[in-house]
Amino acid sequence: MYLILWNAGVLGILIPQVLGMKINYDGDQVLKIIPQNKDQVLCLQNICSSSQLDLWKPLQPEDINVRSVVHVRIPSVALQPVKEAMLHCSLSFNILVGNLSQLLGSQEEIKLRRRRSISDYDYTIYHPMEEIYNWINVMAEKHSDLVTQHYLGFTYESRPMHYLKISKPSKGPKKIVWMDCGIHAREWIAPAFCQWFVKEIVQNQENDPRIQKILKNIDLYVLPVLNIDGYIYTWTTDRLWRKSRSKHESGACYGVDLNRNFNVKWCNFGSSTNCTSNSYCGASPESEPETKAVVDFVERTKSDMICFLTIHSYSQYILTAYGYSKDLPKSYNETIKVAAMAASELKKKHGTDYQVGSFANLLYEASGTSQDWVHDLGIDFSYTIELRDNGTYQFILPEDQIQPTCEETMAGVMTIIEYVNDKYFPNKASTSCGNLHLYALLSTFLTIVVMT
Repeated sequence: MYLILWNAGVLGILIPQVLGMKINYDGDQVLKIIPQNKDQVLCLQNICSSSQLDLWKPLQPEDINVRSVVHVRIPSVALQPVKEAMLHCSLSFNILVGNLSQLLGSQEEIKLRRRRSISDYDYTIYHPMEEIYNWINVMAEKHSDLVTQHYLGFTYESRPMHYLKISKPSKGPKKIVWMDCGIHAREWIAPAFCQWFVKEIVQNQENDPRIQKILKNIDLYVLPVLNIDGYIYTWTTDRLWRKSRSKHESGACYGVDLNRNFNVKWCNFGSSTNCTSNSYCGASPESEPETKAVVDFVERTKSDMICFLTIHSYSQYILTAYGYSKDLPKSYNETIKVAAMAASELKKKHGTDYQVGSFANLLYEASGTSQDWVHDLGIDFSYTIELRDNGTYQFILPEDQIQPTCEETMAGVMTIIEYVNDKYFPNKASTSCGNLHLYALLSTFLTIVVMT
């Protein structure tokens, strides 16, 4: 239910009113808009700001630019005035989703299905947090020689955060690759991939030489769901909720964008001090227990961590640092090369195109992200990976796309992990798995040929 406020004939503030019931998106539409000039940009920014519309791409009105793609959800009660305002500015638009509730309706059936035992755990469907908790427990018990469960911290609502460590015994020192999923609650495909990744490593480690090589040198740490409170809220109340569930301003609003809460250029670009905003940065850096739990872990292990991967959706990007600046870090040439290699291997699976580039230059400027905070600690191979899709379903990716998404993402992620393994353990790199170095040499050769 929504309340529209009007002021002197100008489109006013749109305020979601949640009256203790599940939010209904019946009649809501998702529009695609591409402003063609500065006047249209200013007009669209004003409409999105004054109406507090749910911007999906980009996240902030100030990040709207000339000829940049904008995806925005319009509540049904605001459709007519918003569209009239856009037409008044000569803004054309396409309707991506005609009725959001119909798209969400198919996912309502997910909650009604009865799950089977962990031996029949279905990695091609979305799972509520209770089942993911159970999956974590059983994976650690069933594969105790390889997988161990560890406590990371508590969420705002006092739920335990557990990660899985995948490790093989080794006589020498080992390095760490970290992966987290679900920092934004509505991005369900991210936790689905984290579970898929663990399953693939566990099932194939005995017969896959590449996995065996990696596990000799590297321990894999996987946090299936970072924003647990928000994720549960998307199952119970609001499927499109993004933030955490902490209370602010005496309970007047809820949640922090956990990926704006890290202590790196905190609350500058791409962040908001307004607690109702989807990009609210929090009261202070690391104010949220979820953020602090990740920070404490990385601080303890940073001397051994060689790669940090945070999995998101949607847009089909592999992003390097920085988000807080359009300047490129010193490590950019190598990290973007590895991202391009990963995107190439990913595409081989199902033909899906991923773009690579720095966060700020390819997506939008955003300060306070975990990727940048980790990178500035000295961990160069720090990536944000935005999974499917590229705009058709946005955050509501159908279950029939889980498997192909996870298969192709697995190929890309393993390319990154194998590269960092071979970089930090060059004498232990298998000659039979030297395709990454061959790829790099070939790319350099072709570049020289083109230049000459």
